[in-house]
Amino acid sequence: MYTHILVPVSFDEDRDAKGAMRVAEVLAEHSAKITLFHVIEQIPSYAATYLPGGYVKERKIAVQAELDSAASGLENAAGVVVDGHSGRTIVDYADSHKVDCIVIAGHRPGMQDLLLGSTAQYVVRHAACAVHVLR
Repeated sequence: MYTHILVPVSFDEDRDAKGAMRVAEVLAEHSAKITLFHVIEQIPSYAATYLPGGYVKERKIAVQAELDSAASGLENAAGVVVDGHSGRTIVDYADSHKVDCIVIAGHRPGMQDLLLGSTAQYVVRHAACAVHVLR
């Protein structure tokens, strides 16, 4: 069983975030910490000029509220929202916060992905801890 489980949440319809949270609950030992984690990718400057002022800040607040709502249904869970590149940021967070398991939802792959999405693939290849991928 694991003591700190990281569950990256992407809010994409083809990802099973709820399933990942259920798996995290099963894998967690008693009083384990579960972190629901969302990475907001940097918006390219050419696109950012078309967004209303304060959009990124408002988006962070909205995502944090969604994570907090989801975390309220889990024992000893919290939501964290950060900026960065999704795969690298997930791995870096896991390393720096002593995560011993990452439960990440994959998606139904297209030809470009073959077996895993690019974020899940990056996490599987680079994480120093156990990684469980849901398909």
